Amino acid sequence: MLNIHIVCVGKLKESYLKEAVLEYSKRLSKYCNLNITELSDEKLPNKLNPSIISDIKAKECNHILEQLKKDSFVFCLDLSGKQFCSEDFSKKLDDIALNLNSSITFVIGGTLGLNEHVLSLAHEKISFSKMTFPHQLIRVFLLEQLFRAFKISKGETYHW
Repeated sequence: MLNIHIVCVGKLKESYLKEAVLEYSKRLSKYCNLNITELSDEKLPNKLNPSIISDIKAKECNHILEQLKKDSFVFCLDLSGKQFCSEDFSKKLDDIALNLNSSITFVIGGTLGLNEHVLSLAHEKISFSKMTFPHQLIRVFLLEQLFRAFKISKGETYHW
């Protein structure tokens, strides 16, 4: 069974997001071994400058690096990443599982995103939209798209 690890900066605070994550995690348990690691985010000062932004990203990304396994295919979620339709995303996951390995890691950065070092380690950068969304909400989007991808792969019906 495919192992999927989601590494995300920031903890979910809103109960409706926690419930959505729990629901999709339950649904995904039929298709994969899912592990979600929440890392603490750095406190943002009232005034940001490029140096402070760089320092915060570096601290958060150092914690991310500790979670990356050498044998895992790494996707970083990034605004500049490739956009997939659901069918192509499903095929990409199938291709990775069949041809490369049985472990995939998705990395979701904090409020300020990921630094270049972590992005450089990604096998692929993906984006759900050119729009910016809260990183907590993207976690739910990712889980929903993973569930949809497995349903597509298995030829099972899902609301289109």
